[in-house]
Amino acid sequence: MAVNTDSQVFLFLSELLGRKVVDGEGRPIGTVLDLAGNIGEIYPPVTDILLRLKQDRKQVLLSWKKISAIKETLVSHPLRPEDFREPVLSPGELLLKDTLLDKQVVDTDGAKIRRVNDLQFLHANRILYLVHVDVGFHGLLRRVGLMRPIGFLLRKLFDYDMTDQLIAWKFVQPLSSPDLLRLTIAQNRLAQLHPADLADIIEDLDIHQRSAVFRSLDVETAAETLEETDPKIQVSLIEELSTANASDIIEEMSLSEAADLLGDLPKDKVEGILKEMEEDAAEDMKELLSHPEENAGGLMTTSFPSFGPLVTVGEAMDKIRLEAEDMDLIYYIYVLDGGEHILGVLTLRDLLMAPPTTVLSEIMDTRVVSVGIEENKERIAEDFAKYGIMAIPVVDDENRLKGVILFKNLLEVVAPKLGR
Repeated sequence: MAVNTDSQVFLFLSELLGRKVVDGEGRPIGTVLDLAGNIGEIYPPVTDILLRLKQDRKQVLLSWKKISAIKETLVSHPLRPEDFREPVLSPGELLLKDTLLDKQVVDTDGAKIRRVNDLQFLHANRILYLVHVDVGFHGLLRRVGLMRPIGFLLRKLFDYDMTDQLIAWKFVQPLSSPDLLRLTIAQNRLAQLHPADLADIIEDLDIHQRSAVFRSLDVETAAETLEETDPKIQVSLIEELSTANASDIIEEMSLSEAADLLGDLPKDKVEGILKEMEEDAAEDMKELLSHPEENAGGLMTTSFPSFGPLVTVGEAMDKIRLEAEDMDLIYYIYVLDGGEHILGVLTLRDLLMAPPTTVLSEIMDTRVVSVGIEENKERIAEDFAKYGIMAIPVVDDENRLKGVILFKNLLEVVAPKLGR
């Protein structure tokens, strides 16, 4: 935002509301009721003033460009009747007091839900820019006219000076309505948050805001956020979506996380989602759903790298690069024979350190720790602790690899708060 630093003045909305607008001769025109602007911009300029005219008490809009000076009153340029228009907003334009004050916003820098108590503007070159939202108690006192007496008492009694708690507008994502979300989502501020932070924010919202925020996210961000969200809220969010949209999001989730979610949904919803999914993904999901959630089969994922013993390091690395984005696990690589029996395991570090022409059977570790498909969570937890590994393969009675349990997935069952 280019401004002339010689003419900068900071003003609060609470200081502007109720101010008189006068002409150059000091004759009263009306009283400020609200300010209008397009909040989709990084630092939105005020476009219009909502006025109550003194003469007939009618509410009208007046362009901010007609204001020539800000003093104890707002001084306007000479006005004509056609300078006033009906209070109908232009596309994208919103009334700032009505839209933002007392509403919830996301502080996308601090990843928290805040309540807006006041707005701060920068007046520069006769343009009024929205630059901060005030989310502190100081701003609330300013609005109700108690800032000075309360501030005086706090200084006298406790030697404490209140300060404004300001958040730069560029870090704010309004949440007051679905229309507002659609206006601002192009800036994609929510998608820049860590999924765990975004999940915390969604959980703090009421059911309507929660659903609106979730629907505003792109598919990949929605999937990542859903994996970090409380299971009960996961269910409510997915139930609000169409089957096609729910399927798109669930396909982006890790297989084990998606299976856990589908296991909590109504049967008819699950059937609809599986029909929308790609055939291979749907078959993998059905396999995971066929096992109880708290034994090895219910904890495992089927998305991991595996190769034959004669595959070279270079060939394995090339395939991992191509498919890593869709895998839940890439740190361990499993070596299988033609019947899917485990022959050995190696780590991504082993691959990086070996010459590209080395075959996997030469560097694999044959001492593979595994669990049976019906193994319970307590025994699995003991093996994780005993062997200090990050994933454990799950095998059937014939030692065929059926899936892999990630430590994170086990943690979500034995200690849900830690796992998420």
